[in-house]
Amino acid sequence: MKKHNFSAGPCILPQEVLLKASEAVMDFNNDGLSLLEISHRSKPFVDVMEKARSLALELLGLEGKGYKALFLQGGASTQFLMVALNLLEKRAGYLNTGTWSDKAIKEARIFDDVYEVASSKSANYNYIPKGYEIPSEYDYFHCTSNNTIFGTQMKSFPSCDIPMVSDMSSDIFSRTLDFTQFDLIYAGAQKNMGPAGTTLVVVKEDILGRVSRKIPSMMDYKVHIDKGSMFNTPPVFAVYVSMLTLEWLKNLGGIKAIEKQNEMKARVMYSELDLNPLFKGYAVKEDRSLMNATFNLTNDNLKETFETMLKEAGISGLNGHRSVGGYRASMYNALPLESVKALVEVMSELETKA
Repeated sequence: MKKHNFSAGPCILPQEVLLKASEAVMDFNNDGLSLLEISHRSKPFVDVMEKARSLALELLGLEGKGYKALFLQGGASTQFLMVALNLLEKRAGYLNTGTWSDKAIKEARIFDDVYEVASSKSANYNYIPKGYEIPSEYDYFHCTSNNTIFGTQMKSFPSCDIPMVSDMSSDIFSRTLDFTQFDLIYAGAQKNMGPAGTTLVVVKEDILGRVSRKIPSMMDYKVHIDKGSMFNTPPVFAVYVSMLTLEWLKNLGGIKAIEKQNEMKARVMYSELDLNPLFKGYAVKEDRSLMNATFNLTNDNLKETFETMLKEAGISGLNGHRSVGGYRASMYNALPLESVKALVEVMSELETKA
């Protein structure tokens, strides 16, 4: 039986992407060699890297606007450090909306002064703060667009006179935004792009080179830009699968097309959550994520029954993070509407049995 994969990450990928990727592992470009065996300096892979970077800028609407796309290693967690190394000279402002933004703040404080412009930590991050001020003398403002663990998402972004940095690991390429409002975007691939192992960084070149510190080569965005994202051996498989996924998204009609599908999936999911008395959503309604729906049972005595029904329906990866408990339905780009309907059917059936 086909599994309905709600894993928070690494997560579901399009079936056609998985098929092409598996073929490339055995024989890439009909050359008689595996993608995993060829030189990363060979033209076939250099073409993959260039196409992946180009597709990222194209889909985000940032071509010809002074941005560069990089595929780097170390996950988004390394970007917590790299952002501060490359941009933080005196002081930066951070919006604290979840576990990952909290960790980003911790890493940035290694170098210089960091100010939390607002935080929802006292409410265990079940909402997005609003109405805060961003001082214009700061080096940059950092925010996390979507909070995977807590199921909250920024529906709008503040206007500010300083560079804006956003961790978009769990909702990159999922909804239409004016991406020119961001000066640096980073996102781990394992949510909406590909397997774990690479991180997309999209950076506006003119914000670089302003700090006085010496930056190690491996951590310097300018070095990676100058080397075409090939300063060291790149994670070839993760980049290739990301390229295939971006091709898949482009062929679907791009971000506008996938946004409609994501909105429909979220509508179906949250409608059941609000109507079914056996479940209660975790995030406040106005800040609910299109990507990650977090919820709990209102009666823990039904836990065993519910989870047995989920297993019988082939529903996988629904367990919530330990800091929230309950359940988390991650509805990334590649998750079909049919999977959401299957989950909702189980939730509705539980109500009839209770």
